[in-house]
Amino acid sequence: MFKALVLDQVEKQTTSSIRQLNDTDLPESDVIVKVDYSSLNYKDGLAITGKGKIVRNFPMVPGIDLTGTVEQSHDPRYAAGDKVVLTGWGVGEGHWGGMAEKASLKADWLVPLPEGLSGKQAMMVGTAGFTAMLCVQALVDAGITPESGEILVTGASGGVGSVAVTLLAKLGYKVAAVSGRIEQNGALLEELGASRIIDRSVFEEPARALEKQVWAGAVDTVGSKVLAKVLAQMDYNGAVAACGLAGGFDLPTTVMPFILRNVSLLGIDSVSCPRAKRIKAWQRLAELLPDSYYQQACTEVELEQVAEYAEAITNGQVTGRVVIKL
Repeated sequence: MFKALVLDQVEKQTTSSIRQLNDTDLPESDVIVKVDYSSLNYKDGLAITGKGKIVRNFPMVPGIDLTGTVEQSHDPRYAAGDKVVLTGWGVGEGHWGGMAEKASLKADWLVPLPEGLSGKQAMMVGTAGFTAMLCVQALVDAGITPESGEILVTGASGGVGSVAVTLLAKLGYKVAAVSGRIEQNGALLEELGASRIIDRSVFEEPARALEKQVWAGAVDTVGSKVLAKVLAQMDYNGAVAACGLAGGFDLPTTVMPFILRNVSLLGIDSVSCPRAKRIKAWQRLAELLPDSYYQQACTEVELEQVAEYAEAITNGQVTGRVVIKL
């Protein structure tokens, strides 16, 4: 028997309850993991409260990431006792996720937990930190170096943006951080390594097809008109790693940044990212994130507290990371 948070839908209303399940209740897959930690993200909050159309089928165990210990494996890459971490692949949305004491998962979804990184730390990094690492690595792979020039990070106050600022600063880049909450987050962004803070309203103004060249590279977590503004200001041979759609799906730009300035738009998909790239990203996170990152505000909760915190997180009443100890 193991404990799980289970979502159901009754007359189009989402309900959540803590249940005792058997191993036979788990979906069939390659590896059974004894879950040590999951995390509670905004997306999880929307799923649990029913405020967003996140879950694709019911019943569902939410939780978009997890870390734990392999209990059983039908795949030669993993043996009982191995420490693993998982982000993406639709867990918690289309496949049972991390908010249970056990999870049944495809082996290709898992990667080894890097040495020196605890399960709790991995969930403090979570999907947001993993996505940020993919963005930074994409810029590095595109040949953008600290000598290339200044790097812009939009949505810098959010989970992905704040980690991107941290990683870029650690690698020696000069970073400009865009935030809509400078009074609340400006000092923190400077502590993370941002050399200057720019108000988000500057990037919400309509963009011309091309503007003054300012940025050697960028990490964009917003999209839409903010991304269009960023593209118009990129240096020749600049690159933008784009991972967010918070501003919407439309991109009101032209081909001019791509043709006349040879700008590269690098799409970052953290959901179905190839395993080799996943392993590399987690290893680099373990190497690069400073100890100070794990001293940020973090609330550790039990499974029985998740529904309460899910409501609070969707109402903007929670600051810092929320990790779930299973």
